[in-house]
Parts: sequence; C-alpha cells; structure tokens
Amino acid sequence: MSVCVFAGPTMPPQTAGQMIGADFFPPVKQGDVYRLAQRAPRVIGIVDGYFEQVPAVWHKEILWAMCHGIHVFGASSMGALRAAELWQFGMVGVGTIFEAYRDGVLIDDDEVALRHGPAEAGYLALSEPMVNIRATLKHARNEGVISEDTRAELERRAKGLFYPERVYPTILNIGRDAGLPDADLTALSRWLPANRIDQKREDALEMLRRIEAFVSTDPPPKSVSYCFQHTDMWEMVVRSEVQFA
Repeated sequence: MSVCVFAGPTMPPQTAGQMIGADFFPPVKQGDVYRLAQRAPRVIGIVDGYFEQVPAVWHKEILWAMCHGIHVFGASSMGALRAAELWQFGMVGVGTIFEAYRDGVLIDDDEVALRHGPAEAGYLALSEPMVNIRATLKHARNEGVISEDTRAELERRAKGLFYPERVYPTILNIGRDAGLPDADLTALSRWLPANRIDQKREDALEMLRRIEAFVSTDPPPKSVSYCFQHTDMWEMVVRSEVQFA
C-alpha cells in the first residue's frame, strides 16, 4: 500500500484508483486517518470528508500520521480545509480552493459543502458547491455571457442559500424574482450545461498529479519539526478506536 486517497462526490473512485494506482477509500471521517496510518502507506490524500452526520476527521490524527513518516496531501473539499489549517505543520495543500482558504479569501466551510447520494449511487451530487458556483459565474462573466452586476448578484444570492439548496435552476429563478436582466439569465441557462466549472474536481485531479510526481521521486518518510503531544483527549480517542476496531 503506497498511496491512499479519501474521495467521494468530488471524484469517482475509479478516477482516484486508475490515475495513480491508488487505493480508494470513502470520504474521510474521524478516526479514518488514524486507522489507515497504522497500515503505513507512503502517502495519504484527502479530498472528500464527512462533517455533519459523523464527526469530521480530526486535525490531530493527521499530525499523528505525519509524525509517523506519512506524507499527507489535501485538496478540493475537506482536504483543502484541513490543509489550510495544517500546512504550516507539513500537510501539503494543492489547488485553487486550498490557496483561497490558506490566504483567507474563503473562510466558511459551506463553500465546499454539497448534498450527495450514498456510495451505492456513486455519491451522486444533488447540489452545487459554492466554490464551483463562484468559478462558473466568473467564467460566464469573462466569456461575456452575463454582466458583472449579474454575476455579483447571483453569487450573493447563491451564498445566501443553505448549501443543499444550491442548484442552478433555483439560483436562476431567484435571479428572475430579483429582477435581474432576462437576457443574461436566459443566456446563462443555455450556456451552463456545457460550460460550468467543477473547481473541486480540477483541484482533486491536480492533487493526484502532484502525488504521482512526488511518489515517482521515491521520497523518504515524512519528517516533521513538531513534537506530537499525547494529550488525555488523544489517548481517549485512541482507546475508543482500539475498542471498536
């Protein structure tokens, strides 16, 4: 086991597996990185992760994995969030979304959140992540499909929606109710099917390419400058993982 990738709605399992010969795992949740790290992969890549139904992956388990020589990469979704919080400790963040979180351009977790179906349905996306909406509307503006005023207002209205409700038909209807130019909205509706931007997927694919290039150099185990602290909370989590493994 050399490369392990946690992914789901952002990237189909076959993409993660075939592109770099990685072992694919479902979206990450608390305890998954700790359990996987005990199998000593060379690299762990995090794309998607759960955050509402179950506890999210813990920062400390990523730190634990890295101090045990495992290189950890993150991009796109939960991976971008954790990398933006841990890059100074050695986690490698990749992509536009990670950079936006790292630099404070994006702050809210809901920017990467989406509603999706179960694994059996291929994690079918049922809503549109806000980061994709931003990228798509910017692209439409740059292509002359909509005006800057329309772009800014649609983006603002989309951001005001609860993340599971962010789908383009709803956003377009809200734009019409707000009195935005019908010509812009009609042009955007026709343009969207073939031209929408999936920034999360693009970042995830970039991460896989980075990992593939990295592994090809036969890197040594990860070396960190911090001293991992075995706090009472950490030991409690470890005991629970052992108990229910």
